[in-house]
Amino acid sequence: MKRKFICIGAIFLTASCWGQAPAPPADDPIAQTLFAPELVMKFRQEINLDDNQSRAIKEAIQKAQAKFLDLQWDMQSEQQKLVQLLKAQPIDEGAALSQVDRLLNQEHEVKKAQLSLLIRIKNLLSSSQQAKLNELRH
Repeated sequence: MKRKFICIGAIFLTASCWGQAPAPPADDPIAQTLFAPELVMKFRQEINLDDNQSRAIKEAIQKAQAKFLDLQWDMQSEQQKLVQLLKAQPIDEGAALSQVDRLLNQEHEVKKAQLSLLIRIKNLLSSSQQAKLNELRH
């Protein structure tokens, strides 16, 4: 039970950080293989990003932002439902845990959308651009 509440805290933290892209943790092998949009755009001149790539990345980001907004609204709704269930005396454990599952499913969709964006961006970059970004990242 304690683990589920820790997960819920992580969900809320994730939801509040959608617009931010911190540097990938050194011990995160997945994050080390992908490139945050901010990193690509920051070093666009150094990696010789062409106009087509830049335009495609901007379009991917815009589509992702729209999707993130929808997911955020859905996630906030699920969170509010959970809060209401947790305010009850006594708490209906089954209903609360079922609601946690719905909230975790929303988090799954957020993470999937984030990963999809990062994959799309990486696929738009040449291998030499990726190598240069890896150098610049460190």
